[in-house]
Amino acid sequence: MVPTDVRITEVRTRSEWAAFIDLPFRLYANDPAWIPPLKVEVKALLTPGENPWFEHATAAFLIARRGTRVTGRISAQVDKLVQAMPSEQGGGSEVGHWGMFEAEDAETAAALIAAAEDWLRRRGIRHAMGPFSLSVWDEPGLLVDGFDQSPTVMMGHHLPTYEGYITAAGYTGVKDLYCYELSIVEDMPPLIQRIVASGERNARIRVRKVDKTKFAQEAAIILGILNDAWSDNWGYVPLTDSEIAYAGKKLKTVVFNDLIMIAEVEGEPVAFMMTLPDLNELTADLNGRLFPFGFAKLLWRLRKPQVRTMRVPLMGVVKRMQATRLASQLAFMMIEYIRRASVANYGATRSEIGWILEDNQGMRSIADALKTRINKTYRIYERHI
Repeated sequence: MVPTDVRITEVRTRSEWAAFIDLPFRLYANDPAWIPPLKVEVKALLTPGENPWFEHATAAFLIARRGTRVTGRISAQVDKLVQAMPSEQGGGSEVGHWGMFEAEDAETAAALIAAAEDWLRRRGIRHAMGPFSLSVWDEPGLLVDGFDQSPTVMMGHHLPTYEGYITAAGYTGVKDLYCYELSIVEDMPPLIQRIVASGERNARIRVRKVDKTKFAQEAAIILGILNDAWSDNWGYVPLTDSEIAYAGKKLKTVVFNDLIMIAEVEGEPVAFMMTLPDLNELTADLNGRLFPFGFAKLLWRLRKPQVRTMRVPLMGVVKRMQATRLASQLAFMMIEYIRRASVANYGATRSEIGWILEDNQGMRSIADALKTRINKTYRIYERHI
C-alpha cells in the first residue's frame, strides 16, 4: 500500500530537476565513504539531446514528497535495445528497468517503487529489473557489500537500508556484480611473471599503448573488441554509434596513453584493457560543483594526476580466443604493463577491477590468479509485475 502522506510526481520544472539531483547530497551528508557526483555530469546523463541513450530509450523521473520535503527519487525506463536482447541475457519484449533510487525511509521507498512499476505497466512491461542508473553502461546494481569503501569513478554507492526496501517490495536478486581490489606496488606472483616474460618472447604478440593523436581510430578498435567480447554476457546491450562517439568525447580528457593497452596477434587487435585514475579522488572536495572554481581545479589536477587508486572498468578479448591460454597471457601482459605505469607515473598503490559478473569464470579466474579480493558487491533485482 502506498502511504497517503507520500506524494509522487514526475519531474518537470527546473526546481524539481534541481531537487532530484540534489537529494543524495542530503541523504549521504553523514556517510564518510560517499563521494559527491559532479552535478553537471548527472544532469547530462538525464537529459535527452545530450545523452544518446535516449535515442533508443524513454524514461520518467519521479520524486517523492511529504508536504514540501523531498524524501526520495526514482527513474523508470524502457530501452528498446534491452527488449531486443534474448531473455537468457536479461532482455525481452516485456522487460523494463528502474534506477536512480534514493529514499530516506521505508514508506517513501515503497511508494517510489510502486509508482515506477505503474509507469512500466502502462507501457506493457511485465518484468521489472533494477537498479540501472540508467543503463548497464552507467551504474548498474545496488551496493550490498562494501559500504565502508568509497566508490571509484563510474561506480555507485548506496545506503545499507536500501536492500531491505527493495526486497520488501517483492524483488529477488538476479545477478551479482563483483569488484576486486589488489595492491599494485608489489610484483606480480612468480607464475604470472613467467607468463608475461613468455609473451614478450613471442614474436606474434604485440602489446601497445593507445595513441591519443589517433583517438577516433583507437576508440573504434577498442569498442569493436568490446562489442564482440561482451556480446554473450548477461545484461549486455550493444553500444550505438552515437553512444560510442559520446563516450569518446567524455573520456578523451581523462584517458592516458600508458593506461590503455591494445594487444595484437600477428598484427590483428584482439584484446584491450582500459584503466582510469580514480577521478573521484580528484573531485571529492568539489562538492559536486565545477563552477566557479572547481573546473579550474580539476583541469589542473588532470594535467598529471596523482591518485591512490586505479580502476579497470573495461577489459575484453575477442570471443574466438576467450577459452585459449593466449587470452590469459595477453590479459596478464596488459595488466602488468599498466600496473608498472600506474605506480611509476601516477603514484597509485592499489587497483580496483570491475565490475565482473558473478558467472564470468574467465575474468574471475584472472582475478583469483592476481591474489585479489572482492571488496564490493552490487546486486541487480527482478520482479514480475
